[in-house]
Amino acid sequence: MTFPDLTGLGWSDHFARQLHVAETGAPARITAVHRDRLAALSPQGALMLLPAGPVADYAVGDWVLHDGQRVSRLLERASLIARRGAGTVAHRQAIAANVDTLGIVTSCNADFNPARMNRYLVLAASAGVLPLVILTKADQVPDDRPFRRQAEALSPLVTAIALDARDPVDVARLAPWCRDGQTLALVGSSGVGKTTIQNALTGTEEATRTIREDDAKGRHTTTARHLRQTRFGGWLIDTPGMRELGLAEAAEGIATVFADVEALAGACRFSDCAHETEPGCAVRAAIEDGTLAAERLAQWRKLQREDQIASQSVAEARARDRALGRLYEQGKKHARRKRAVD
Repeated sequence: MTFPDLTGLGWSDHFARQLHVAETGAPARITAVHRDRLAALSPQGALMLLPAGPVADYAVGDWVLHDGQRVSRLLERASLIARRGAGTVAHRQAIAANVDTLGIVTSCNADFNPARMNRYLVLAASAGVLPLVILTKADQVPDDRPFRRQAEALSPLVTAIALDARDPVDVARLAPWCRDGQTLALVGSSGVGKTTIQNALTGTEEATRTIREDDAKGRHTTTARHLRQTRFGGWLIDTPGMRELGLAEAAEGIATVFADVEALAGACRFSDCAHETEPGCAVRAAIEDGTLAAERLAQWRKLQREDQIASQSVAEARARDRALGRLYEQGKKHARRKRAVD
């Protein structure tokens, strides 16, 4: 069996520049993260590696250096798709690393939700990757153009493609985003066709499930993330459907996706304008003359508030972790001194 070379695996100068002259570890890319092991792929073949540290520090798509059995170093990522972890615990959960394009999969039915798509766009912008909106079930509507226009109106960075996920020829239109070592990650709700797209792009036969007709929602099919090679020479990361997509440390992403609102806010008479009743408010003027939708302002405000609260929680959690780490180190030093005295 022939395995891709480093370039074919997605290796680039970004990673090559991190190698030390005297370093002996060989590069490999993480294809799956298990409970206590890391599945990886190198030009020499598939590997199962022990992590250097907590397994939670790794994400599918990461590049590592290894000695054949254990990871010696995790290389700095070119990009990281991450969200605020579900529940009340304040932490960022890695979804996929070293991604070139985030494929936001939704369908031409009740699942189409611009507010949720904005969250995914912020996720992509925060990671510095290109967003691609993939509209499935296009064969079930008379005209998919209104869906594509709505998606592309959300951000000038968006490219929207409508297709029938069950048609391999139609799905092959995604080839430009997953060829020649490029990595495409798929995100979206359960039941929108992510697994069907994966099957068509990679030749795998993962099981799929139908959706409920009353609300267009589906049940989880994909339960873990995997990096798989596509038929076009690139890579695909499929992700489980997300019930929650919390944002944290996403201020730059919000500013990018809502650049129109940010520009208007910068033109207000007062720098601390709340965009409510203040005189000289450019945002309210834009809403009144129809150039800005009130819903878009409301979405911008909502995401800003959520990000501010979540980012504070994450920062506080990190501060607690650092304090506990210092306390742990002090305890170890005290124990060593005590042993030396005894």
